[in-house]
Amino acid sequence: MEKQTVSRDGTPIAYERTGRGPVVILVSGAMSTGATMAPLAAELSGRFGVVVYDRRGRGASGDTPPYAVEREVEDLAALIEAEGGEASLYGASSGGALALRAAASGLPVRRVAVYEVPYAMDDAGASERARYRRELDRALSEDRRGDAVELFLRHTGLGEEVIRGARQSPLWASLETLAPSLAHDDAVLGDGRAPLSLLGRVSVPVLALAGDAGPGWLREAARTVARTVRDGSYRSLERQTHMVEPGVLAPVLAEFLAG
Repeated sequence: MEKQTVSRDGTPIAYERTGRGPVVILVSGAMSTGATMAPLAAELSGRFGVVVYDRRGRGASGDTPPYAVEREVEDLAALIEAEGGEASLYGASSGGALALRAAASGLPVRRVAVYEVPYAMDDAGASERARYRRELDRALSEDRRGDAVELFLRHTGLGEEVIRGARQSPLWASLETLAPSLAHDDAVLGDGRAPLSLLGRVSVPVLALAGDAGPGWLREAARTVARTVRDGSYRSLERQTHMVEPGVLAPVLAEFLAG
C-alpha cells in the first residue's frame, strides 16, 4: 500500500488509489486485505478513481484496541476525506455490511453496491451464527489462530478434506495472521440477521448483488437489502458463486456507480 491516512482514533490506515474519475472505495470481506480487491480495482480504474485499503488489523494498517464497528466506519470517513470528500462504496460479503453501516451513519457516500452480505435469513441461520461466534471467541481468546481459521472455513461451507488441504498450503501462515480480524467481521454482522432499522436509514441508491450459482439464502439476503433501503435494486449474476469473478462483476458495478 503506497498511501496512508489516519483514522479518528489515531490508527494508520494503508491504502492505494488507481485510475481517475469519481472515487469508489472497495471494502473487502473476511480473511482478506486490500490486495484481494486489486483485480476488481484494475477492471474499474479506467472509469473511476478506485481506492483499495487494508481494513484495521490487516496488512499494513494498524489496529488500536479496543475494537468497535464504529472505528471501522471512522476509517472509511478518513479515506473519503483524504480522497476528495465524497465517494461511492462497494463491499463484498461482510465488507458489504460495513459499507451499508457507513452509508447509514451519514458519511458523504454517493452510492453503495454490495455482493452477498451473509445475513441470516431464518432462526436456524441465526443460531448457527451464534454458535460460530461462541467458538470463534473461545479460539481467539486462547490464541488458537489455526483453529479460528478452520472454524471460519467450515462456517462458510468448505468440506473437511478441503480444509485439511488448506492447512498444508503455503498460504496458511498468512491466514493465521489474519485470524484475529475474524472477530471484526463477526461484529460488523451484529446478531447475524439483516439490521432492518439500520438499512432503513440508508437513503442513497443501493445495488444488492448475488450469484445464481450459490446458496439461495444469500440471494434472499440480497433481495432483503434491496427491499429495505429507501432506494434499492437487486441483481443476480449468472454462474457466479461467493467468489465472484471481477470481469463479470465490474461492468455491472460500473453501470450502477456511474449513475
